[in-house]
Amino acid sequence: MMTTWWRAASGALAMGFALGCSITVSEAVHNRFVPALVCAVVAVLLIRPFRRRQELGLRDAARGLLTGLLVTGGSAVVVFGAGTLAGWITWGRIEPHRVLLFLLTNTVIALLLEALPEELSLRGHTWNALRSRYRGFLAAVGTTALFLLVPGIASAVQLVLGNIFEQETQELSLVPPGQDPASYLFLLTIFGFTLVVARAATGSLWASIATHLTFLTVNRLTVDGASRDAGWSASVVNQDVLLLVPAYLVLAAIGFYVQSLISRPALSLASSLPQRDR
Repeated sequence: MMTTWWRAASGALAMGFALGCSITVSEAVHNRFVPALVCAVVAVLLIRPFRRRQELGLRDAARGLLTGLLVTGGSAVVVFGAGTLAGWITWGRIEPHRVLLFLLTNTVIALLLEALPEELSLRGHTWNALRSRYRGFLAAVGTTALFLLVPGIASAVQLVLGNIFEQETQELSLVPPGQDPASYLFLLTIFGFTLVVARAATGSLWASIATHLTFLTVNRLTVDGASRDAGWSASVVNQDVLLLVPAYLVLAAIGFYVQSLISRPALSLASSLPQRDR
């Protein structure tokens, strides 16, 4: 049992180390793309050589990406749309050229820095390690719990590397600087479970990657749009309305589960057909 948990924890350690390296690099270079690339390369090198593609869920790329995008994006549209109709959210003017530039840069950086390495290490490696021994719910809880440790591991790695390279270091923390610990960990928990559901329901890690990327893009383009100069932004009547963010994640998780129930009978029917009829 301990061997299983050590294998699972190695995914969180790999991601925390990769993220800590990228933070250290970001202190030395004035370029957002280089640290993101470092994070992705380090995580891939620490995980991919020790896991087969099938184990990591690296299959059905087109279908997985499309499913993750449609389910997560659709859930955000439904929830934010309802919030808008209720008068809880108002929207600023769209500046198309700035929105397009933001989408291009944010997609590359978010994919390399967060979506790809985190999904490969957590919902790929860690989930597979736990799922080999435990049922789905326990594996999901374990994967999400280890996911919550990643910011703290990255903080520790950055502290060590920063001292080695004589950089200004941040204090050791379980959450990124400036974040409220309770709110951040609550949202990260809901987010982590949704990503596991995406992986489990579709069987494809690409669905988790698309979900992760869509979540980051939606939030940064809307509720964080003004602070990120994204060319569009949303204003809320009070901070409680931001609970719509975990609400659409829950709706997305339900969507993935329903989608898996719908697709399962079709797969069972196909597998029961004689070989000549397939």
